[in-house]
Amino acid sequence: MMTREDFVSRFGGVFEHSPFIAERAYDAGRIVEPLSASGVHAALTEKFRAASADERLGVLRAHPDLAGKLAIAGQLTEDSRNEQAGAGLDRLSAEEHARFTGLNTAYTEKFGFPFIIAVKGLTKDDILAAFERRIDNSRETEFETACVQVEKIARLRLESLLPENR
Repeated sequence: MMTREDFVSRFGGVFEHSPFIAERAYDAGRIVEPLSASGVHAALTEKFRAASADERLGVLRAHPDLAGKLAIAGQLTEDSRNEQAGAGLDRLSAEEHARFTGLNTAYTEKFGFPFIIAVKGLTKDDILAAFERRIDNSRETEFETACVQVEKIARLRLESLLPENR
């Protein structure tokens, strides 16, 4: 059986900078070997959904802006860097970057957390279209949408960590 320390070390970053979710899943006895992406995702998602609204807000706020200042400074987590690069967000024109920056600022000011979308399989144009569509949502709708996206990101990360179990 994988130790708590090993489990949290391996899966604590699946929900961005939020190892408490992996700790709670492990402590609840929800981790069953052999590990599978779907099994670990179910356990982690259960604990994410059971977290308080403030804790879930903290998870949302742990996510970086898309094509934002952390990306420019090279300070994204490896997962975030790879995900954003896969969508072409590391190759924006000056005009595109200015558009993302403006949307990031407006979105964060309106909702209190960054725009979150699972970028795998999306182009920068798809992401911009979603950004522009979602910025008009209510805070409640957008909080729920962002939480769903965080769970999707976690699932994609787990599938890359546990590829043998797809």
